[in-house]
Amino acid sequence: MEAKSVREKEQPKTKETFEPKIVAFMCNWCAYSGADLAGVSRLQSSPNIRIIRTMCSGRVDPAMIMRAFELGADGVLVAGCHFGDCHYIEGNYKTMRRIELLKMVLARLGIDERRLRLEWISASEAEKYARVSFEFTEQIRELGPLELRMN
Repeated sequence: MEAKSVREKEQPKTKETFEPKIVAFMCNWCAYSGADLAGVSRLQSSPNIRIIRTMCSGRVDPAMIMRAFELGADGVLVAGCHFGDCHYIEGNYKTMRRIELLKMVLARLGIDERRLRLEWISASEAEKYARVSFEFTEQIRELGPLELRMN
């Protein structure tokens, strides 16, 4: 039996019933801690986001982001430390360059670059994480489901 993608198993969704699936790659030291603080502080954040904790945003390979889209993510958030705060010195600079290049690749593939978002969130910015989670979810909701053609 052939494995089916997440999209093939679901019923078609209209824009009114669409609930985005968002994958967030978050730096362990800052962004993930900020999201954790939001939860501990009982701040509301979007339930549409599934977090993948990474040691550094600089460790997020573009292939991982593309794989998330391939497996059914409607949007991908990459969040890391502010400049000057990276535990690995320059991981966030690498991330910034990679994301800019990946956005160009996405555009060439016909994927709206707004489906990929990069944010700098410190461990003490729980409110920022909560705000970004809702903003990005709404942005993806407005864009609608990602329709990838797999050949």
